[in-house]
Amino acid sequence: MNGIQYITRSHEVRLKKQFFAGKVIVLTGPRRAGKTTLLKRLVEQSGKSHMFLNGEDRSTVELFERRTADNYRSVLSDVDLLVIDEAQHIPDIGYIAKLIHDELHDKQVILSGSSSFEIIQHTGEPLTGRKITFELLPFSELELWETTAPQKRIDLLRKRMVFGNYPEVYLNQSNASMIEYLRELRDSYLLKDVLKFEQLRNSHKVMDLLRLIALQVGSEVSYNELGKQLSMSKNTVEKYLDLLSKAYVLFKLEGFSRNLRKEITKSSRWYFYDNGIMNIVLNNLDDLSLRRDSGSLWENYMIAERLKYLGAVRQLNRMYFWRTYDQQEIDLVEERGETLSAFEMKWKPRSKTAPKAWRNAYPESIFKVISPESYLPFVGIDR
Repeated sequence: MNGIQYITRSHEVRLKKQFFAGKVIVLTGPRRAGKTTLLKRLVEQSGKSHMFLNGEDRSTVELFERRTADNYRSVLSDVDLLVIDEAQHIPDIGYIAKLIHDELHDKQVILSGSSSFEIIQHTGEPLTGRKITFELLPFSELELWETTAPQKRIDLLRKRMVFGNYPEVYLNQSNASMIEYLRELRDSYLLKDVLKFEQLRNSHKVMDLLRLIALQVGSEVSYNELGKQLSMSKNTVEKYLDLLSKAYVLFKLEGFSRNLRKEITKSSRWYFYDNGIMNIVLNNLDDLSLRRDSGSLWENYMIAERLKYLGAVRQLNRMYFWRTYDQQEIDLVEERGETLSAFEMKWKPRSKTAPKAWRNAYPESIFKVISPESYLPFVGIDR
């Protein structure tokens, strides 16, 4: 983060508590979200001797190729903490971490990766019962709240709805530098893991798919229609969307129902983890005052912020959207045990009551409108 400013991350306390607690620590999240910066800070604060390696470096791969406890004991003889960044690039990293964990009991292994599919695939089975996983996303409203002067908060909120919350975007001062960084992120890093996994030679189809998704934020997506527009099969569209979700570009909400006949359940809505990525995909980084899509920007931003907050407190709410065939709808429904909560995202709030069909079907549920005046508790901020 260029030494300018450090923003405390929500995961820090929980991550620190896991050091030498008997588990391999796995940290996932998109590229450039701050994983390396966070791990370096925590490792240095621990006061323990450490080795910090990059899995994309061939020498790191070679260091672990001879898979024996004696080899790893020799490599780590003067090391308490082993951190491997982009660990998914090391063949059989899960089995390597398992061997170190099982045979070198005094060592703490930390693995990070930017592709959730690869890092989880490579560590899942071998590290069953031996790992704890954290997910680091771009800065959250909760993390930024205390760093912002009260008189600037609403202006910075409006700015983040356009430029997003990637650390280097947030810490840049000028619009020009933020735009340049987002272009670099889009062109050089955004699809790196997806293209590598699929061995695609060009990214234009995937980028076209992202643009279509960005234009439909807050609406149900038809895979058949997307396929027709992109001249690809429905199955290929679904495969690309799945890969984009595993690369932390998009996430999906499915329709909620408890078997009310009028409820839509077979459709999906897709959202971007970061508004800046959505806007650079659209090639539209105009000020919010010039935008006609402020409502969908607010909806995407708030649902992504809610996802970050629930992840930070490790609360396993199931998240859905809700709509009936006669067009009554709610942006976000959360189910936790028997408790239902419904949230409507409104940049300029008008109605403050739930749709009639929802009230009739789920009279015990909680309903709230999430607007710029009421969003703070929704994202975990307690003033």
